[in-house]
This record gives sequence, structure tokens and C-alpha cells, in this order.
Amino acid sequence: MIAKDIKTGMILNYLEAPCVIETISVQSPSARGAATLYKYRARNLVTKQKVDIVLKGGESLPEADFHRRPVKVMYSDATDMHFLDEADYNQYSLPLGDIQEEVKYLTDRLEGVQILIYNDQAVGLQIPQTIELTITQCDPSVKGNSATGRTKPATLETGLVVQVPEYLSTGEMIKVDSRTGEFLSRA
Repeated sequence: MIAKDIKTGMILNYLEAPCVIETISVQSPSARGAATLYKYRARNLVTKQKVDIVLKGGESLPEADFHRRPVKVMYSDATDMHFLDEADYNQYSLPLGDIQEEVKYLTDRLEGVQILIYNDQAVGLQIPQTIELTITQCDPSVKGNSATGRTKPATLETGLVVQVPEYLSTGEMIKVDSRTGEFLSRA
């Protein structure tokens, strides 16, 4: 994949390992004939380490050879979270430390969860960008507060705490952005 076509979330092969691109910055040349530099911050899916990649405009990286499989959350124990492949009913497990960001959004009814398989081993998890969760605890709503832009903290069913508008109450379903952890709208 050529440097200018690489986007966040893509999984590319860098130093013989699959890396997911997390951030991109572009540095334009200041002199004639100089090349545009593309700087990527990536995470190695096997070792979980951060990797900095710098490419010139014409350079490229190969796409990683991996598979995405649709899965459902089965259960979680003290060290791992276990998933069931929806197509062939294989079971996969990932250490909780490796997916600590995704765990805040996982429920047993969540659709669109995909596990990343590299060399027949589960190396990562991708979740949808918009997730519907139920508010389990928040301050009571006050009539007439829908006109103001004030917010209050609300605890969701997974334990995640987000800022929501004052007019929402316990038991309501909301949409949350899984990239930023922010409230989007009512579900």
C-alpha cells in the first residue's frame, strides 16, 4: 500500500509483523525537490508495542496477511476474555491486558465484533465505532433541563463513565463513540 493511501485502522506488515495504524501526520517539504514525509504511529499486534514508521511519498508497505472473523463474547475470567466464532464455532481467547480499551464497550449482545487472526493465532479485536449501552446509574433528570448544554456523569452497564446531557436518566439506552468514549445520542 502506497504511503499516501494508508489510513488509520489499516493493518500493514512492518518488520515482518502486522501493525495497526493509530495516527498519521504528514510533513510537507520546505524545499524544491524534497519528498513529503508520512509519519505513522502504529501498534504491533503480536508484541503490543508502539512502532513509529516514516515513509516518503513514493514508498509503500505491504498489507498484513491476516483474517477477520465475526465473534460473540462468551465470558471473561481473571486473565482472559473468551470469544466464539459465529461462522465455525471455534473458540478464541485474548488476554484482558491486551484488549483493555475494548473491554469497556463489550457486552454479550454487541454485534459487529471481529477478532484478528494472524498465523492461526488471535492477536487483536476490532469493535464497531458506535456502540449502544444502557445507563445504570446517574443523577436524576430535571424537567426543563433539555435547553441547556450542561452534562452530568453517567455509569454505563460495562462500568464506563461518560458525560451525558442532564435530561437523560437511569435505564435509557445511549450511543457512545468507541474511539473517544464520548456520548453521541440516544439510541
